[in-house]
Amino acid sequence: MALVDLLDRLLAGGVVLTGDLTLCIADVDLVHVSLRALITSVEAAAPPPWPS
Repeated sequence: MALVDLLDRLLAGGVVLTGDLTLCIADVDLVHVSLRALITSVEAAAPPPWPS
């Protein structure tokens, strides 16, 4: 399977990426950021407003 085919399948169904980032000094949490991203193709998310 080629990389392009893999990306096509992932974007057709959508991919959710999540992550946490914590900045701390001397075991004291200073900043905590939660990240979430939804990556999908525009075609799959919203069909065009005009008929095909």
